Amino acid sequence: MFEKLANIFRVPDLRKRVLFTLAMLAVYRLGSHIPTPGINIDALQKAFEQQSGGLLGFYDLFSGGNFRRLTIFALGIMPYITASIILQLMQVVWPYLERLQKEGELGRRKITQWTRYLTLVLSILQSMGIAFTLEAQKFVTDPGTKFVLMTIITLTTGSIFIMWLGEQVTERGIGNGMSLLIFAGIVVGLPRGVADLIDKAKNQAWGSFTIPILVILVAVMVVVVAFIVFMERSERRIPVQYAKRVIGRRMTEGGQTYLPLRVNMAGVIPVIFASSLLSIPQFLTLSNAFKPGGALNRYFGGILEQLRWGEPLYTVLYVVGIIFFAYFYVSIVFNPSDVADNMRKYGGFIPGIRPGHRTRDYINDVLTRVTLVGGLYLIMISLIPEWMIAGLHLDHIPWLGPKVFANLPTWVLHGLGVNFYFGGTSLLIVVGVAMDTVNQIESQLVMRHYEGFTSRSGRIRGRRTWN
Repeated sequence: MFEKLANIFRVPDLRKRVLFTLAMLAVYRLGSHIPTPGINIDALQKAFEQQSGGLLGFYDLFSGGNFRRLTIFALGIMPYITASIILQLMQVVWPYLERLQKEGELGRRKITQWTRYLTLVLSILQSMGIAFTLEAQKFVTDPGTKFVLMTIITLTTGSIFIMWLGEQVTERGIGNGMSLLIFAGIVVGLPRGVADLIDKAKNQAWGSFTIPILVILVAVMVVVVAFIVFMERSERRIPVQYAKRVIGRRMTEGGQTYLPLRVNMAGVIPVIFASSLLSIPQFLTLSNAFKPGGALNRYFGGILEQLRWGEPLYTVLYVVGIIFFAYFYVSIVFNPSDVADNMRKYGGFIPGIRPGHRTRDYINDVLTRVTLVGGLYLIMISLIPEWMIAGLHLDHIPWLGPKVFANLPTWVLHGLGVNFYFGGTSLLIVVGVAMDTVNQIESQLVMRHYEGFTSRSGRIRGRRTWN
């Protein structure tokens, strides 16, 4: 193992890339300890403890804990992610963007430039909203116009600097820079999670069942990570046969290949979209209108209470949202009609399926089933950690819950109380980014005739296939 790690630093170009990536991540973590001026940190921490599963906790995840402390990097990478998603979705309704995407490197550079401008606009709007919300919630030591302007400048500059860091890592380092920044912010919570488990073991938090519960908890974490790796590498391969073709004076040989359809083609996007959408009602609870005794709280307070993180209604809508956005995103990034037309253009066909619209319908049917499996997988991974933290809350169901589910064990209704720092979304990001980074290091080593970073003579095992 140490020999394989040493191989990374024997290649000058790879060594420079790895060291540059580590240096940029160190700069990112350094900025995570510089606070925004004029904030009452103690009051803000109490608010996060009450809203850890809502909008505040969601933004804190992608800011690497900076939003909780409201550092200069509090906005994190979320404005850039939001801008990228907006432009990607606009390709469906704006043909000009679709043409730019197909123009190659020049078109992608233009889209990247627009993404930067949109990131700047979103950063200004979000920092302005944060400043006004902090003043309304009395988290500010010296409210006023100066505080608002200072917060907007500080948070916007921090967000743009993070975007620049991510682009530099992508260009001159190893892996995707934006993903690695999110990865670094999530992994930094691992020592706290381990320390929390050790404290629970010492204090016998669950009585005589403490040790068995901890063993089961660690086993579940290992199984979940292994399951994520398996599913992220899984794909449905559709066999494609190509006939012999005559091109000029040369005849090309036919052959059989595969059309790979990833089981989780949408990645973590459906989880992010569903979480963002369900966080909007929780954001409304931060405004004065929805405070106890407020004008709107009397009419909508009960509904907003049922839409809190961990409540049954929230879970049901969360599941529906993940399935919907999984199909929605896949329909944007993969077009069966284009695949069928290209296949027919180059003389390819699926055995037993007639070229043309029959091939399109067949690919669409397979993609529909595969996307359903991917959506169910995302639901399972997202809900398991939430149930471990908060429980099922079945007793909160109006009218029926207190009568039917009130006698269930406490750990079922209210969870184990474990500070599970790797929740569903974060766990998917951590495993996915780690796999992609190892793949890139692997390819660099194998290309230079070194033994790979992993076993099996330097080659990572291919994706699993679904028949």
